[in-house]
Amino acid sequence: MKTLIIGDIHGCFRELTALLDQAGLGEGDQIIAIGDLMDRGPKPLEVLMFFQTTPNAQSIRGNHEQKHIRANEEELKPALAQLITRWQLGGMYDQALNFMNDLPLYLELPDALLIHGFYEPHIPLEEQHPYMLMGTMGRENYLKKTYERPWYEYYDGDKPLIVGHRDYSMMQKPFIWQDKVFGIDTGCVYGGALTGLLLPDFKLISAPARKNYWMKLRKRYLNDG
Repeated sequence: MKTLIIGDIHGCFRELTALLDQAGLGEGDQIIAIGDLMDRGPKPLEVLMFFQTTPNAQSIRGNHEQKHIRANEEELKPALAQLITRWQLGGMYDQALNFMNDLPLYLELPDALLIHGFYEPHIPLEEQHPYMLMGTMGRENYLKKTYERPWYEYYDGDKPLIVGHRDYSMMQKPFIWQDKVFGIDTGCVYGGALTGLLLPDFKLISAPARKNYWMKLRKRYLNDG
């Protein structure tokens, strides 16, 4: 059985379908998104419906899902990306919130551990702060102040760790640290590519983005008022 782990999709549905075509999955194979299914991209509804209706597809929770949840609970004000997503989803927004609320913070597979954001060094998985696993800005600042080196250089877990959230290569390319940490956010919504990692072989595949979606969508939203 193959498992396709997909980087930050951010509403890039066309690239998602292109990546699935490349993967050549069969019946019984799994599809797992690493979080940040929506915000900043053109087709969050299509992405949402895919993961809600495809039996072998699931996702973990990213910081953008958490932003929607917290804004809905009036813990913070929604940013522009969340306001645009609300507009895009329309009457489906409440359904989307329920879906996001049910997403797990991590998944442990036979071959790898999946989280969206960060993993604090020397802290067991079950004791990791939820916002650390989701990758909030506050936890990122904490890591920079607390540790001399990037967090992933300390990772010593029993299984490889697959993460999204940041383009650690800074070139919209997959990032691999000593075959221990695999970063697969390659900036699709900014014009990079949507990256997938096929387990158990750890084979990388990618679908180039058609454009810088966030730049175009943001400009359109602001111009339309």
